[in-house]
Order: sequence, then C-alpha cells, then structure tokens
Amino acid sequence: MSNKIKIAIGSDHRGFALKEELKDYLEKLNFQHKDFGTYSKDAFDYPDSASEVAKRVSYGQFERGILICASGCGMNIVANKYPNVRAIVAGDVNTAIISRSHNNSNIITLGARFISSSVAKNIIELWLTTEYEGGRHEARLNKIRQIENINFVD
Repeated sequence: MSNKIKIAIGSDHRGFALKEELKDYLEKLNFQHKDFGTYSKDAFDYPDSASEVAKRVSYGQFERGILICASGCGMNIVANKYPNVRAIVAGDVNTAIISRSHNNSNIITLGARFISSSVAKNIIELWLTTEYEGGRHEARLNKIRQIENINFVD
C-alpha cells in the first residue's frame, strides 16, 4: 500500500548523494516519487532540476516536491518563481512542521552541505506527514495568492 501523495524530487550534483538516500527512504515510507535529475555526481546546474520539479508541482501533476543542492537556497529561489508553489528551505524539523501546518508548503529544499542524511530523513518524514491547519492561516495564503496573481504573467 502506498501513500497517496505524489512527490517530485530533484537535485544538482552537490545534492545527488542525499537525493539517492532520500529516494530509498521515500520507498521505505511507501511514498510514490519521480526523479527529475540529476542522475550522477557530474556538474549540473541546479535551475534545471528545480524548474522541472517546481513546474510539475505548480501545474498540479505532483502534490509535493523535494529539492536538494549544497545549501537549499538556489533551488528555493528557482522553485518560488512558479505560481502555486510555496517552497521553503528547511534545516530542522521545526521549520518543516511549521511550513506545512501554517504555510501549506508544497516544496521543501534541503542543503546537503549542512544537514546529515539522518536529519534530512527526519525532516522529510515530518514534512510529508504534517497536515495544513487551515483556519486562521488561510487568509494569509489567500493574500499570497493575490500577490502571485498580480505578478504572474503567462
């Protein structure tokens, strides 16, 4: 039996090893996922895989995305260029939990240089299993959507 959340995952060369570990961990947790690169430790530009993952989350083809680079920052910048994406950089479980429960984040970016694989696995598991609270937070997300609609041009 698998979890219903479909996850898009991607990395650059600096995040490749952690991405491979997280893919195995996602399988252990029974989460469906698709890898959007990179597929080796060869030099690879982070905007390429970040864009592929963010585009698919933005269009609703995947409910969540996981992106890994050296710091998590570059991937985060790219992902947040897409409408309907609420990407966060998480280096700890508290940020992951709050980003889901309050902000309904749908992409998480991780810095492979700054967190161990065990910490990353803990962050990912809690991020994937934390529900959005809605309620008082929905008005704020609606404001974000309004900003997005003003600034987004086809």
